[in-house]
Amino acid sequence: MIAYIVRRLLILPLVLFGVTVFIFGIFSLLDPVMRASLYVRDVPKTADALQRIIHKYGLDDPIHIQYWRWLNQVIRGNFGWSKTAQRPVLQAIGYYLPASLELALWAMVPVILGGIVLGILSALHHNRPLDHTTRVFALIGWSFPSYVYGLLLLMVFYATLRWFPPGRISDWVSREVIVGTFRQYTGMYTLDAVLNLRLDVFADALRHLVMPVLTLSYIQWALLLRVTRSSMLETLRQEYVMTARAKGLKEWVVVYKHATRNALIPVVTMGGLLLVGLLNGVVITETVFNYPGLGQWAARAATTFDMLSVLGFSLFGSTLLVFGNLAVDVLYAVIDPRIRLE
Repeated sequence: MIAYIVRRLLILPLVLFGVTVFIFGIFSLLDPVMRASLYVRDVPKTADALQRIIHKYGLDDPIHIQYWRWLNQVIRGNFGWSKTAQRPVLQAIGYYLPASLELALWAMVPVILGGIVLGILSALHHNRPLDHTTRVFALIGWSFPSYVYGLLLLMVFYATLRWFPPGRISDWVSREVIVGTFRQYTGMYTLDAVLNLRLDVFADALRHLVMPVLTLSYIQWALLLRVTRSSMLETLRQEYVMTARAKGLKEWVVVYKHATRNALIPVVTMGGLLLVGLLNGVVITETVFNYPGLGQWAARAATTFDMLSVLGFSLFGSTLLVFGNLAVDVLYAVIDPRIRLE
């Protein structure tokens, strides 16, 4: 097991190097004048000012020299200045990350419980009413883009019923944070409310999370359910499952000890990538619900041509995905010993 993990860790630097080359390569396709305009804030963007910026920052140097200069700054933690957040890019990521992390963690609860549990039950009740019902809901969930669900939820639960507001927190909680009566430990309001013993803040933060969590989890739940159901159906048809049943083992032992563990291998892959995807792919959901997380910040940066913020967000998301794949590989070996023996 240790040798398996070490091999994966040795490959990791090469993958991260390829990620940085790819991201910087896309960024370098921009015209030097366009890139120089990112550095000019107060000075009028005249031709002379832009040319001075180009020569000062070496934007007309060969691309490999620009890349090594940029990589050296990234290694030191200098990702540039975010015009959108009015702070360094790395600080902006740390500022917006708790909101997106809180949203992703809450969304994973119905995704995992609903997707895996219902997927197994659907396979066990193949071609029965439960199977048909879950398949219909999964098909509906996977057929529409997230902003459609988001807008429908806003129309019903906010515009009509006034149950769940958009945003992240109410104004009265924000005022308590400013004056210091509510202390933030993690930046995640639901967790901080528990640490502050404030059930009123917890309930308010949860009300704001309901609609974006439902939007995110429904689509991901539908995908995970279909993967779990297909994998479980294939596993139940394997010879070792038939042999276990022929030996007279109890059905729950056959299903949960022999079939489920093997069926979870592709599910673990999908589940791990879904969690990373929830952190990286919340741009549309956070924009629809005016939720101030990484996704909304990245969307505002893209629309205002804040390329340094977009570059930092892309690098952060790509690195997160690489480590997510590493975690999935390790879970592979834990679930299936055949993988680490190979």
